[in-house]
Formats: sequence, C-alpha cells, structure tokens
Amino acid sequence: MILAVAGGKGGVGKTTLAYNVAAALDAVVVDADLGMADLPGGRGPDLHDVLAGEADSIEALRAGPVDIVPCGRTLAGARAADLRRLESAVAAIERERGTVVLDCPAGRRADAGVPLAVADACLLVVSPRAFALADAIRTRALARELDAGLVGCAVNRVTEEPPTDAIADAIGAPASVVPADPRVGRSVAEERPVVDAAPDSAAAEAVRELARRVPG
Repeated sequence: MILAVAGGKGGVGKTTLAYNVAAALDAVVVDADLGMADLPGGRGPDLHDVLAGEADSIEALRAGPVDIVPCGRTLAGARAADLRRLESAVAAIERERGTVVLDCPAGRRADAGVPLAVADACLLVVSPRAFALADAIRTRALARELDAGLVGCAVNRVTEEPPTDAIADAIGAPASVVPADPRVGRSVAEERPVVDAAPDSAAAEAVRELARRVPG
C-alpha cells in the first residue's frame, strides 16, 4: 500500500501528519517534496540521489522511531532528480517494507502530481480556515484524475469545532478532526510521533483514526 498525504497549500501540517500517520501504520515515510524537504535528513544517500540514479531506494532508508527516506535540500540535487524514477523507487520500498507514506509537495506545482500518480490512495490535509478548502478541493480533483482513491480528509490544528460535515461533503470523503497539539508540531523535529509521546491524547487517537482508514 502506498499512501500519498497531500495538501492544497503549504503550512497546513501535511508533513507532521504524514510522519505521524506513518508511525501509526508502522510504515516508511518518504519525503517526496524535492524542492522543500521537511522530514529529518541524515548522512548517506537520499531521495535526490535515488532519483538521479546514484543510489538504491533501500540504501536511502534511515532507521528511527519512524523509518524515513529523506530528501536532499540542494537545488542541484532537485535538478538532477528524475521523477520518472519515483514509481520504481517507491515500489521497491513497498516490496521490502509493506506500507509507504509519501509526503507530497504542496499545492499544484508541476511535481505535485507525480506522487499522487504513484499512490494507491490519498489522504488530504486541510486547514480549518474556510479559504483553505478551495485549495484542497483542487488537489482532490487532481487526485481523482490520477486515480488516487481518497481515504479521508484531515482537518488539522483545530482549536474550535469546524463544520466537518460540510467539509466532508465538499471533499467527497470522511473528514476527521486533528486537534491542535504542540506535541504533534514538535514530533518531526524531535522524531517522536504523538502516538508514542502521548498515546492517550486526543491528537494521537485522531492519528490512529486516520490510519484505520487506510486499506490493508
């Protein structure tokens, strides 16, 4: 199973949810944002190297509380990366590890559609602010064009109860609320997913609910 975590715009917490959902699924998370990587890096090859044909995707796996395939942060690396290699690279990780979560680029940049095309399913991340919904709907349309089935929509960083029914109707998939929790915000930098750091919290239960929507 390959799950793409996508968002209509930047700043909605897409990367933190990709990381935390991967933890709940015991999956590998791949930083597929070639130009603006956010997941922790490290020594050794990264996704830039894999897509440039200079490394194997299994070599790029970085073990941790959540296993990661990081992405490089250089413009030269992004330019050398050939997105046509992404499908085979991710398929190799899927064969080795089972479930892969792709942290997609935000918005409708030229490279945003490729991870969606590779994925079996998609999880949309939206802000509770009304203006952000239009961006998510456009991303949903792109996912539909690319045959990435939508498993749900995460309304992220919620402080007041949003109109989840209206959001679900607009997106065409169940909407789940992820409450604002600083432990989620710190989880990537600290490499401590909320399901481990605060397993009894509302945020951890919301992450597990999202994970339960993923087939297989």
